Amino acid sequence: MPLRFLLHGLSFGLPLYTLLFVATGPHIGWTPLISVAVIFVAVALDRVASPERRPPHENVPDWVFDAALYGHVAIQVLNLVVFTRMIAAGVTPLDFLAAAFLVGSSSAYSAIVVAHELIHRRNKRMRMLGRFLLSTVLYEHFYTEHIRGHHVRIGTEADPATARHNERLWAFILRTVPAQFKSAWRLEAKRVGDVNMGLLDRRMLRSRVFRGLVVEWGVLGLVTLALGPWVGLALMLQAAWAVLLLECVNYVEHWGLQRAEKRVRTLDSWDSEGWFTYYTLVGLSRHADHHAHASRPYQSLRHFDESPKMPFGYWGMVMSALIYDKPVIARMDAELRARKLGPYRPQEAPAAK
Repeated sequence: MPLRFLLHGLSFGLPLYTLLFVATGPHIGWTPLISVAVIFVAVALDRVASPERRPPHENVPDWVFDAALYGHVAIQVLNLVVFTRMIAAGVTPLDFLAAAFLVGSSSAYSAIVVAHELIHRRNKRMRMLGRFLLSTVLYEHFYTEHIRGHHVRIGTEADPATARHNERLWAFILRTVPAQFKSAWRLEAKRVGDVNMGLLDRRMLRSRVFRGLVVEWGVLGLVTLALGPWVGLALMLQAAWAVLLLECVNYVEHWGLQRAEKRVRTLDSWDSEGWFTYYTLVGLSRHADHHAHASRPYQSLRHFDESPKMPFGYWGMVMSALIYDKPVIARMDAELRARKLGPYRPQEAPAAK
């Protein structure tokens, strides 16, 4: 196997670090605050990471990469179980917040990024596993909206997950979260019967979105009854932080882009070239190839010179946008201008409807 294949082991760094933190809790003093610094170390590394443009791995069997996905599923479950045990044992407010921050950060990866990979697979069991992971962050409807909504509408006004040119991060989040849920609900309502049918309609029982809500919130309710309200609050906080990170990712993945053709091209998504993002986030950095070929597994995604490039990797982009998004917007706008994409595209090429 190529030596660089081993770098993919970095993807287990944050989930295992989080597991170590919750397994050794409760903590005393300033230990929790010091422990969360690992996230900012990762951001710093990502901002200075050199480009990784080499083609996909050869002579490495696909089952190895699939095994890594299953490993992340196991760690996600273990993290949540040990996390609830730690909170139920009683912790200080600082320890509570630090644990929710780390678990939520890990969930954004081991639950959402890994789920994103799984729900695109042709294997039904892998898709179901992806939906299960999304339920651990109370966002199971992402399965419906991402596959049947976002991938169809990417780069158009109809897509709530495509950030508009010059749209600020928090304006995007406040718009996209309810709009994506509404879109997923309508897609499923239309599939099972009538887009305008009521909640009490018997056909609603066949809606994947409705079932997802019942399962994820039902399990949360049972856990809260069994272990107490602080555990329930902690699980909701980690889920909210994970979803916020997901929508920050959505924000930078298509910001300002306007699709010029009916068929999705590699020009319709932002790519990240940094090696740190590439090896720690299961190929998420090569998002342009993913949208052009949605069923291609993460280890086979390719680099394309023509796609717009983020100034940093996902770690750096997300944290920079959360702290202060204007410099990020300025750099992305300059990239679009230089490549004549988005609002700078020649006017004779109308946007897709």
